[in-house]
Formats: sequence, structure tokens, C-alpha cells
Amino acid sequence: MASSSELEKRPAVDPHEEPSHEWGWHGSLPGAVRWGGILSAVFLFLMLVFRNHHGNTENIYLIVTIVVIVGGLVWDAARKRTSWRR
Repeated sequence: MASSSELEKRPAVDPHEEPSHEWGWHGSLPGAVRWGGILSAVFLFLMLVFRNHHGNTENIYLIVTIVVIVGGLVWDAARKRTSWRR
């Protein structure tokens, strides 16, 4: 059985399972994802305002997509501030 000091020395990420760990970067880009979501929502809102379409069906799809993106951004901001985050 392994002692507790051996377990502490073991890396948290197995290099065989995560090859990017070997060259020094392992993770995601949460800031870039947030900015991408914000820019996408703004772009869709501008499409809604400047009317690049003719019917109201497109408006419904644009509004639903904007609400989903903004909802995801709000959920991510709330998740980031709570104690149960990863």
C-alpha cells in the first residue's frame, strides 16, 4: 500500500491521458469563451436591430439564441462565484 507522501508526489494529471500536460499547458480558455459568448450575443442583437432579413420567424430564432447565450453567460458567472465550482 502506498504511503501518503507517495500519493502527494504523484502528479494530478496523468501525462499518458493528457499529452498537453507534457509541454506545459493543460486547461481551457474560460476568458476567451466568455468573450466569444458576449461578442456572439452582441452580433446577433445587431442582426436583430439592423434587420438583415424579411420575416418575423428569423426574429424568434435570433431572440431565442440570444437568450440562450446570455443565460449561459449568467450561469457561468454564477458558477464561477460559488463554492461548488471546479
